[in-house]
Amino acid sequence: MKSDCIQTTTCQERKKDPMEMFHSGQLVKVCAPMVRYSKLAFRTLVRKYSCDLCYTPMIVAADFVRSVKARDSEFTTNQGPYKPRMIDPGVRSAFLRALSSHLDSRLDSCLTASSLVRFQTIFQSAQSDLPKMWAMAEGYGACLINKPELVQDMVKQVRNQVENPRFSVSIKIRIHDDLTRTVDLCRKAEATGVSWITVHGRTVEERHQPVHYEAIKIIKDNASIPVIANGDIRSLKEAENVRHITGTDGVMVARGLLANPAMFAGYEETPLKCVSDWVDIALELGTPYICFHQHLMYMMEKITSRQEKRVFNALSSTSAVLDYLRDHYGI
Repeated sequence: MKSDCIQTTTCQERKKDPMEMFHSGQLVKVCAPMVRYSKLAFRTLVRKYSCDLCYTPMIVAADFVRSVKARDSEFTTNQGPYKPRMIDPGVRSAFLRALSSHLDSRLDSCLTASSLVRFQTIFQSAQSDLPKMWAMAEGYGACLINKPELVQDMVKQVRNQVENPRFSVSIKIRIHDDLTRTVDLCRKAEATGVSWITVHGRTVEERHQPVHYEAIKIIKDNASIPVIANGDIRSLKEAENVRHITGTDGVMVARGLLANPAMFAGYEETPLKCVSDWVDIALELGTPYICFHQHLMYMMEKITSRQEKRVFNALSSTSAVLDYLRDHYGI
């Protein structure tokens, strides 16, 4: 592991309003919504290493509305009604990713979240890029990309119902084979009041094929609101290159940040300091062992030998992990 030689930027030093960030001229660095992984502890960690905006895990809207347990698990924040022990008093914005095929439950989740939090802005999105079979079978996820009127109606209803003028509404989409359809969808969403659009540069059918960054550029060229590029970005250098190619206002990263939460701060691999920070944050927030261990497995994937992986991945308790990190890395 590399030593901690790059100065990190805390979120107190950065603008917290998303639209201010987008209009600053600087690359806006975003942590994607990830099932099981985008919880408070991980969001706190990546914010410590120059990530500007973070999403909650993807939440089924109906569950969010009816279940306090679901809200406690997936929508815990550092400030507001759900207030664990404070780590970073500057982490004041959370971005809700809610899934639904029904406008009523999506709107209810949006209004519930709006009433629950005290921070500056809450993110509500029509998730049109999720290609998971279970999501599409339920009528949400990537199938929404073929229902532009429904997406438009969702955005309109949220805008009409939420009183907070700083409430951010966004969509995240994949692209069509016929890119004119994607541009049309984005224009309709923009006309209805979307704050920004995130574009994953693959079609619904594509999984590991190269990302179509040229398609993202076309969408950006036809939009008057901020656009975020998403897909296969694994380093700060790649993020800056994608911005150069597409002209977008920001980049969104998922797997790259799982492997290296300090990526946006310029590290090529996870530094020891980041591992140590994760341990401190996760323990402070009472992160369940499976989540605590899984994140470490991702973070140490590229910096441990095959033999070390076998030993570390087989550890079965927090105390065993802490002993291993102390004995092998001095953490």
